[in-house]
Amino acid sequence: MNNKLVNLKNNIKEFLLRHLYILYTIIAVTIKTINYEKLISPTFFSIKFILPPVLSSIIVICSISLLFKNKGRTRFLYFFNLIISILLIADSAYYRYFKDCISLSVIRNGILLSGVSSSLKDLLYPSDFIYLIDCIILIPLIRIFKGYFNKTAIFKIRFAEFLILLCIALPINILKIYDLTIEQPTLISTMVNKMYIAKVIGIVNFQVIDAYNVISTKVKDLKTLPPARQKEIKNYLKKKDSYTTSNFTGAAKGKNLIMIQVEALQQFVIGAKMNGQEITPNLNRWMGKSLYFNNYFYQVASGVTSDAEFLSNNSLYPADSGAAYYMYCNDTYDSLARQMNNNCYYTTAINGYKEGFWNRNVMYKAEDFHDYFAERNYNINETVGLGLSDKSWLNQTLPMMKNFKQPYFSFLITLSSHYPYDDQKGYGNFDVGKYKGTLLGNYLNGIHYTDAQLGMFLDNLEKQGMLDNSIVVLYGDHFAIPKNSIEDLYNFENIKNPTNLDWYELQKVPMFIHFPHDENKGVNSMYSSQIDLYPTIANLFGLDKKYMFGSDLLNTQNNVVTFRNGSFTDGKYFYVSFEDSYYDIDDKKTIKPTSKLKAMKEDSLTQLQYSDDILNHNLMKTFLKDDSKDKKR
Repeated sequence: MNNKLVNLKNNIKEFLLRHLYILYTIIAVTIKTINYEKLISPTFFSIKFILPPVLSSIIVICSISLLFKNKGRTRFLYFFNLIISILLIADSAYYRYFKDCISLSVIRNGILLSGVSSSLKDLLYPSDFIYLIDCIILIPLIRIFKGYFNKTAIFKIRFAEFLILLCIALPINILKIYDLTIEQPTLISTMVNKMYIAKVIGIVNFQVIDAYNVISTKVKDLKTLPPARQKEIKNYLKKKDSYTTSNFTGAAKGKNLIMIQVEALQQFVIGAKMNGQEITPNLNRWMGKSLYFNNYFYQVASGVTSDAEFLSNNSLYPADSGAAYYMYCNDTYDSLARQMNNNCYYTTAINGYKEGFWNRNVMYKAEDFHDYFAERNYNINETVGLGLSDKSWLNQTLPMMKNFKQPYFSFLITLSSHYPYDDQKGYGNFDVGKYKGTLLGNYLNGIHYTDAQLGMFLDNLEKQGMLDNSIVVLYGDHFAIPKNSIEDLYNFENIKNPTNLDWYELQKVPMFIHFPHDENKGVNSMYSSQIDLYPTIANLFGLDKKYMFGSDLLNTQNNVVTFRNGSFTDGKYFYVSFEDSYYDIDDKKTIKPTSKLKAMKEDSLTQLQYSDDILNHNLMKTFLKDDSKDKKR
């Protein structure tokens, strides 16, 4: 009897020692993952809700290690832990800036980090590196205790253990994923709402599904999209281009177009003051002389600044993951520059930074700009922020533009007010009061500087008579204050007990259209967005508007703003996708979805899928080729 007990104890001890490292890895990775889930779900976090999919997904992956023996198993578990730890650090930084989950495609954008290393530094917290501590400690421990870590059984036993773990964990995991597909049928296949997926089934499941979708999409893209689907998309866009009025149609024909995209310019600074001083006095003045859109949203995704350019110049949605400027730079586009070229315009893109940043030197060719002027075309005589100061850049740009062949379309992108706004000496000494030393205070100082330079530039255009025959369009590109610093912005706006609706309502950027001699000035309060800019300009200049997902804001009565993550608003109601809630904008309370709201949601998802099809299959090339054939008939 004693021998049996001794043998049993030895067998249990042997079993535990053999599986010690697997148990450790499961526990360690689960704790790390739960910690990340708390970060992305500060309000609705529930350990009971998230633990089953998190734990089961980790067990499924760790069970694979049982198919290896000795060093192979140890290495598999170590690198699984290491990869998840690095991903969680990257995901944490990405969430603080984008309020989203990092996708496999986004890694392509990593090459841009050399240009914005200071931004990354501010988004990474020292506490993030706790994820890596055990990975460092394990290196010597694995060597010291390799006798324990490398204990193994014969393959039959290991395979049986693998099957047992798989049979326990896999059904739990599949059930959670299945529940999500029942709740929102197309969510996992489209990955349109990454945050919600990660919150419901865990970040490990999200990363696995995302990797599968990215790879399978690339394989699908090699196949031609069925003609019926192409026709469906064409017909949908044709309906989008039907208006009952023709306000301002052709009103700007033959005039120059000066379009200015301003780095991190947001709506909340317009008309606002600090200690009695206007933050943007020059833009306030020019908006008073223009047609000003005060409910205009940015719609950028992973490509941030480049996405704003992409939306505004093509009226297509950003890539579902990664940056369209990289992912789809070899596609054909029916861009604003292309349409202007067809109307005998000289088209240029102009900024003072590195030519290849955001792959602009390649993408501007795809968008058919005649010329691209960048850092190499300028005298770098003063730097503020990332590079050449807006002051020097605009001062050097104005005489260049004066010599352009008319009519011209010039697309200008500012730089100095770039996150993290750390060049306070270069910006000057605008009094930001109690926000001095905070990210918000630094931003207010930075945007005040850019406002002064834009005011000088616009005033000089006017003094030299260049606005007598020009339309000026100016808008902000994306958010200024990332999610991790939002509390100061809520305080600045005097928002108490903020909701996700409050956060979304702060994601507006100003946009105005200035006509010669200050004609047509006023305020348009319709809810609108960057995807609507191109069709609005196309109407003014009498251009073709066949293939645009946006609306002509001068002839639209009811507009719906759709965001890349599936959220949308019509100005009365707001659907926040990452919490799957509908809000009444007036009373800020959640409501039950009506059949009309459900239809809006379906239409928003349809638009995103159609836009993805156009990008993934380079459909614009096919559409334009078909149009060319039709004209010849």
